[in-house]
Amino acid sequence: MLLIRPANVQDAPLIYRMLRELADFERESHLCVIAEADLVRDGFGDKPKFTALIAEWDGAPAGYAVFFDCYSTWVGPELYLEDLYVRPEFRRKGIGMSLLSQVARVALQRGRSMRWEVLDWNRGAIALYKSLGAEFRDQWKSVAMGEDAIRRLAERNS
Repeated sequence: MLLIRPANVQDAPLIYRMLRELADFERESHLCVIAEADLVRDGFGDKPKFTALIAEWDGAPAGYAVFFDCYSTWVGPELYLEDLYVRPEFRRKGIGMSLLSQVARVALQRGRSMRWEVLDWNRGAIALYKSLGAEFRDQWKSVAMGEDAIRRLAERNS
């Protein structure tokens, strides 16, 4: 039986383990530098920076979703889905779809559209998202900048 529930501070170690699993799955574990203490501070403090849901299958941790509110100057308030992960042994049980549906309900409650990214090699996820009516904006490139690059940019003289 599937249960999806809001995460609490006691779930931080579990979220950390699963996000490491996700980073391995996405072949990007070298980019995952966050610490468990960061999750505690950022997700469960006075002003949480993200919301997390935990999926349990018969009481066992099966997956999670992490999302946060953001703003688009073109469409207004959005909900950004940062992570959606189901552990391999729990896949093909509808857990990912249930997590995604729950995030969609939160977006509706908050009056927001939804946005997220998917790796170009994750054909199964791409096919699923297309079947749900998701829009792909292939002409846009995701951009990220790490601390060293940010520091160099901030120190530039204009």
